[in-house]
Amino acid sequence: MRIAEYVRFDAVGLAELVADGQVTAPELEAAAREAAEAVNPRINAIVETWPTDDEPAPGSAPLAGVPFLIKDMGVTMAGRRLELGSRLAAGNVARADSFLMRRFRRAGLVTFGRTTTPEMAYSITTEPVLYGHGPTRNPWDPERSAGGSSGGAGAAVAAGVVPIAHATDAAGSLRIPASYNGLFGLKPTRGRVSMGPGADEVFSGLAVQGGVSRTVRDSAALLDLIRGPEPGDPYFAQEPYRPYAQEVTRAPGALRIGVLPQAWGGRRTTAPVAEALARTVRLLESLGHQVEEAEVGLGSDWEEFVLASAHLMAANLTASVDELAAAFGRPVDDSTLEPDTLAGYRYGQRVSGSQLIAAFGIRNRVARTLAGSFDAYDVLLTPTVPELPLPVGAYTEGGDALDGLGWIDRLNDRSPFTLAFNAAGTPAASIPVTADTATGLPIGMQFAAGYGHEARLFRLAGQLEQASPWSSRTPAVWAGNQTGG
Repeated sequence: MRIAEYVRFDAVGLAELVADGQVTAPELEAAAREAAEAVNPRINAIVETWPTDDEPAPGSAPLAGVPFLIKDMGVTMAGRRLELGSRLAAGNVARADSFLMRRFRRAGLVTFGRTTTPEMAYSITTEPVLYGHGPTRNPWDPERSAGGSSGGAGAAVAAGVVPIAHATDAAGSLRIPASYNGLFGLKPTRGRVSMGPGADEVFSGLAVQGGVSRTVRDSAALLDLIRGPEPGDPYFAQEPYRPYAQEVTRAPGALRIGVLPQAWGGRRTTAPVAEALARTVRLLESLGHQVEEAEVGLGSDWEEFVLASAHLMAANLTASVDELAAAFGRPVDDSTLEPDTLAGYRYGQRVSGSQLIAAFGIRNRVARTLAGSFDAYDVLLTPTVPELPLPVGAYTEGGDALDGLGWIDRLNDRSPFTLAFNAAGTPAASIPVTADTATGLPIGMQFAAGYGHEARLFRLAGQLEQASPWSSRTPAVWAGNQTGG
């Protein structure tokens, strides 16, 4: 299969070709590898690829033969490196598959490599030192960031290497790259996808597993295949009434949608994003939804919420760093950690047990308050991020002067709409409904629903995809543009 043909299909479409005998899994894998070789030197999204001779035959699995990439974080694949984007974990090889990896295999996905992540996934841009090939770049404009922490996944999918890729989200790490790269990305409900067996929860329940894709149905199909509890999981999200893949084509009905044009904490939405939000509101109204500006409190003032988040994130980071340092016999200093991670580690060392417990209390207040918002509204709408994709290097500029709290404050200033839904554990999706009229850069809109209501988001996303299609838009760095491909 030629690249130009390969990139025309989403994951569900490719699986249908395999099932019908029109193409074989090895042919798809060869096309994906050729696409990676063509575009990765320009975007630095893929850390490494590996042979897949040991992969089981796809058989009749739902996504049989579909090429796939996993993030260098959050999932372990037996015999493959998992380095967390950090020199501290360089050379680490996973001993066994995690529960999620087992489900990827059962789905029939052909995992042939791993994507970049910022060190310890502790940033909203993907510019790690470890990989040695420079920052991960946005296929729409290589001078801009691909976002983070799932920036490699976002760039690889946007550039046409794979139709869908694994991603994680603890503070927006899935939704931010989706927005920056013009993709669909849904952060599932807490407890929807297992973190086991190596962890019961990550970042004290803030983090979840998922994927980014070019079509809504791909993300729905993937979540159907990876959802569900495993023994020992600390959370349980009630199973959906029907498969999510069936929800994508169902009408959402007339929804009550509350809009937050400006973020908590006073960070102002920039003009291009505000204009995109206004266009999205008009589109929603034309589809019959009731849309109004909403006042949604957090149950906490912004500074208190940021401080609590810093305590949770830094304490978790410190524990992880100490564990890795002990395992590999490496020092914890600037030879193994980047400035933001090292600052977070040192800050986490000072977080007391009582401060950590207090942070859980604030997280609970935020979760209860946001849950109450869904009594008045079926869905909340915000910009995913308040500005266009950042230029490469902008996020870390002047970072040497920041302490751990300062880095968390910067993260929330650049992405003030996303973290609250991680604290609440509710599903939220970035949908590439529109783009900046001046630059053509994609702009994601975040839609959030109550706990366990991914189905509502898939129905709405499916409707928006039909009304304002985005998958035919292609970036400047696009595998399908390769001559002879």
